[in-house]
Amino acid sequence: MRVPPGIGSGLLLALLSAASFGMAGALARGLLEAGWSPGAVVLVRLSVGALTLAPFALIALRGRWSLLRTQARPVLIYGALGMAGTQFCYFSAVSTMDVAPALLIEFTAPVAIVGWLWLRKGQRPRRLTLVGAASAIAGLVFALDLASGADVAWTGAAWAFAAMIGNAAYFLVSGETEGALPPITLAGAGLVLSAAILAVLGVVGILPMHATFTTATYAIGETPWWAPLIALGVLSAAVAYVTGTAATRRLGSRLASFVALTEVLASALFAWALLDQRPGPAVVLGGLLIITGVVLVRLGDRP
Repeated sequence: MRVPPGIGSGLLLALLSAASFGMAGALARGLLEAGWSPGAVVLVRLSVGALTLAPFALIALRGRWSLLRTQARPVLIYGALGMAGTQFCYFSAVSTMDVAPALLIEFTAPVAIVGWLWLRKGQRPRRLTLVGAASAIAGLVFALDLASGADVAWTGAAWAFAAMIGNAAYFLVSGETEGALPPITLAGAGLVLSAAILAVLGVVGILPMHATFTTATYAIGETPWWAPLIALGVLSAAVAYVTGTAATRRLGSRLASFVALTEVLASALFAWALLDQRPGPAVVLGGLLIITGVVLVRLGDRP
């Protein structure tokens, strides 16, 4: 069967986005161990990403300022809920529970998207889609090593569920094409808005902000504090959000959200390269199940 136009490039962009997002954890770890707070790392990451995209976003807009006004609601949801809200709720979750179950709850966003598209738009999932969703979630359980007995707190679970809603909103807004902003403009506007929101949360003391200027240490050696921050902003924010949004326009919210689960695998590989944290057999098995799930969802999306 012939592959529909845009599917191949969409998959490549989605995988690039997942890899870019996946390096964030390993890069941030060196800064956190050097004394940075998570909120400060995320704020600088989003701010650098916004500055990186600003000129390109304006060029893509081509003076169509009215488009920003007509698309104010999607931009608000994308930036406030999909970016800032997801980040804030995730860090609130991991402050009271282990990282692995918090990530699992957040990364169930593809299942929520399947349900939303079914209830709101009548896009009933096929059997292959449901089997693929089950395979992907099972893969997350293995990849995040939940079998080791991670701690789950109800308060943290509620915050993680809120982060999942934000993550789902990011894909749903990214997948809208009718009258939408260019992907790079949407990503740029969202980054500016989300950075401003997190800055306000930091000023009022809701999100702790503190930083140091000591060197960050990784398995490959020491680096100046600003180097991982630039990499976080340019690669895991600017590149990640632009490619993710462009991929979702090509693949649709459902398939793109499942491909994005490969971020867990990318995180494990970057943790191995930068932090010398070798992935175990459970991560490999989880990766195979996630990839199987993505393939099944793709087959379920075929006409």
